[in-house]
Amino acid sequence: MAKAATHSVDPDEIAKFEAMAAEWWDPHGKFKPLHMLQPCRLDYAVDQIAAEFGRDPSAPRPFEGLDLVDIGCGGGLLSEPMARLGAKVTGIDAAARNIPVAEAHARQMGLEIDYRHATAEELGAAGERFDVVLNMEVVEHVPDVQAYLDACARLLRPGGVMICSTLNRNPKSYALAILGAEHVMRWLPKGTHEWKKFITPDELYEHLKAAGMEPVDRKGFVFNPLSWQWRIDANDLSVNYVTTSIKRG
Repeated sequence: MAKAATHSVDPDEIAKFEAMAAEWWDPHGKFKPLHMLQPCRLDYAVDQIAAEFGRDPSAPRPFEGLDLVDIGCGGGLLSEPMARLGAKVTGIDAAARNIPVAEAHARQMGLEIDYRHATAEELGAAGERFDVVLNMEVVEHVPDVQAYLDACARLLRPGGVMICSTLNRNPKSYALAILGAEHVMRWLPKGTHEWKKFITPDELYEHLKAAGMEPVDRKGFVFNPLSWQWRIDANDLSVNYVTTSIKRG
């Protein structure tokens, strides 16, 4: 396979996630935060994709006929439900050890998902195009955000949808995502995130526009420590947040 482009892949970041690869499907392991956030991430993505493509999310396989790529797929936490919803799913990850984990779990679930050790740049160079790009919790780990989002946008057909989630950069996000999640709660290994790589919603919107995308929605994922649950909040983007953007023709 061709060597990954350096603006999309940070070797130090890849090493962090390769070290945790086998724990992807353990809801009480190192990826516990993603398992807790999963219902919000999935609900948001399903609603946005269904709305943009005129699909009924309550139908048995509403995304039948849609080509979807899950960038930074990890163990397949989002790839699998998208496949169950009928999408033709390609899952890619720059961390090679994640791919056999994802493949093994998909086989156990009886799902056909095309998992590859690859980058967005490599798929784009091969001329592959998709209706949907899932770009979840990846932006804060790349060395060049604009170059990376340019590569992601090139993967979309005209009218395609990109769902992109990441972390805001402010004192609150440092307190909760770094100190709280990594040092106090120990949900994640120390050093999983670098606060300086977090990106504000306005900065992300500008990057998406520069990549030829039209941002159409953004909402926050907010954690309630009393109910121990996440919820989608249109007004609170202070820590975790998600965006939808469209590639116009």
